[in-house]
Amino acid sequence: MKFFFTSLAFILFFSACADKTAFSRFEMSKEQELAASSLQSSKIVSEEGVDGVFSVIYLNAIYPDMVNKYETFYISLYLKKDKENFVIKLNGKMPLEMEKLPHENKFSHLASTENEWNSYYLISFEKDSQDSKQLSLVLESGRSSSVALMYQKD
Repeated sequence: MKFFFTSLAFILFFSACADKTAFSRFEMSKEQELAASSLQSSKIVSEEGVDGVFSVIYLNAIYPDMVNKYETFYISLYLKKDKENFVIKLNGKMPLEMEKLPHENKFSHLASTENEWNSYYLISFEKDSQDSKQLSLVLESGRSSSVALMYQKD
């Protein structure tokens, strides 16, 4: 009987908090919640140390109807030097299109990292013909590179 009441108390205690999420304390739109879940960052490193920061939001998870033709990412990039000489690859393939965006753009509300020393890009890749469920995004700049940022397709 003692075990029954202890178990019942634990069940009631933990089920009372079940409707709360990490976002329930913040005023965020559904898109901002999805972006916060999708946001990944990596340091860009070389033998000399850290050369920058690479942050990515997978837009297909947020706007599936708008970007369903391609694999599309919103990128925030800070490089200490050689700001124009970098390559971003998805599963080892080059992008179809890469558009540099102004600091204030239609996706800047998704991430709270809007500042003047970052560069922002909208980058699109062809969908994999093998329909791979795993996406691996890497930035390379000279002898520097990021770790692979991994995304799961729905």
